[in-house]
Amino acid sequence: MNLKIRLALMNFLEFAVWGAYLTCMGLFLGRIGMASEIGYFFAMQGIVSIFMPAIMGIVADKWIPAQRLLGYCHLLAGCFMFAAAYYGHTEGSNAQFGILFTLYSFSVAFYMPTLALTNSVAYNALTKAGMDTVKDFPPIRVFGTIGFILAMWLVDLMGFKDNEMQFVTSGCISLLLFLYTFTLPPCPLAPKDENKSMVDAFGLRAFTLFKQKDMAIFFIFSSLLGVSLQITNGFATPYIESFKAFPEYASTFGVQHSNILYSLSQISETCCILLIPFFMKHYGIKQVMLIAMFAWVLRFGFLGMGNPGTPGVILFILSMLIYGVAFDFFNISGSLFVDKTTDPSIRSSAQGLFMLMTNGIGASIGSIGAQAVVNANTAADGTVAWTTVWMTFSVYALVVGVIFAIVFKPKTV
Repeated sequence: MNLKIRLALMNFLEFAVWGAYLTCMGLFLGRIGMASEIGYFFAMQGIVSIFMPAIMGIVADKWIPAQRLLGYCHLLAGCFMFAAAYYGHTEGSNAQFGILFTLYSFSVAFYMPTLALTNSVAYNALTKAGMDTVKDFPPIRVFGTIGFILAMWLVDLMGFKDNEMQFVTSGCISLLLFLYTFTLPPCPLAPKDENKSMVDAFGLRAFTLFKQKDMAIFFIFSSLLGVSLQITNGFATPYIESFKAFPEYASTFGVQHSNILYSLSQISETCCILLIPFFMKHYGIKQVMLIAMFAWVLRFGFLGMGNPGTPGVILFILSMLIYGVAFDFFNISGSLFVDKTTDPSIRSSAQGLFMLMTNGIGASIGSIGAQAVVNANTAADGTVAWTTVWMTFSVYALVVGVIFAIVFKPKTV
């Protein structure tokens, strides 16, 4: 089989594992009485992202080839996901938060490092084949987003979006990828003199960049904007389906198929990646990141003002479509800024620091903070003042964007 096809299938399965539950887990948790704890489940993804990818990176460098470790991680992640599904199925609304959360946490602890491991496997295979990773990897990576979207659709159409079968689906795909890793090209272990130290693996050398004013401001605001990253994943589908309580909206497509409606966000993400080179060339890093920040303002605001009916659903659709700008323009342009402004000797560590500040610290704080906002706006009967919730998030993004525009003055683009 063609190498690119093999790697594309690996990426397809990798992100399908995540897409099976990430955007609809809140529905399942709400159904079993854990609506007030949704944020903690999403925060755990950020918490484990702070240290697990670095630990597994050391293991892949020194002891277990990356493609083998990728498989073992998916085997463990899948088994823990099955355990979480079984516990949720047998206990239902009697399920205890501590037990379900622990099983889920172990699953994501082994899943999150695989996002980096799949990149390592792909880069190694492409390089050994004499291909250009900058040119050849992006089309391969796009199949990951396609896998994420199709997993969302599968779970929605099969009626799994509010029950434990979404975890079973994720676990099955993890086990399938575990088996598939035995067919992937082997990755060599690093020579002993090239093994990364713990300092390098955890990106600690990059913390010296905080001595530079521009970089310190950039990383601080990366964390502040990272707060927004997981909010809609956790709460958008429960919000959309809350319209079931209104007869005029109960039978609309958005309420019946909230996961498919939400998948427009991922479709938008795929398309917006292609716009980044143009915007970076013509507007520079500050303007591109400002566009991302104000896109988050609209993302949250449109959700708060819309509804699943006509014409309100247009605002929902606009919110989904603008997600690609909000997510990609920030993550990818930020990564490019780090690449262009850091010394080659700490470039990898700097990228790790960027991910730690955004998807680790920022996303974790954002998930917990968002849960606090939702809880504060939840009445005794369980009704949530969703418009207030989304406008709170929108105002937060606006304040961060305005302050960023004032204080961030990079010398380079």
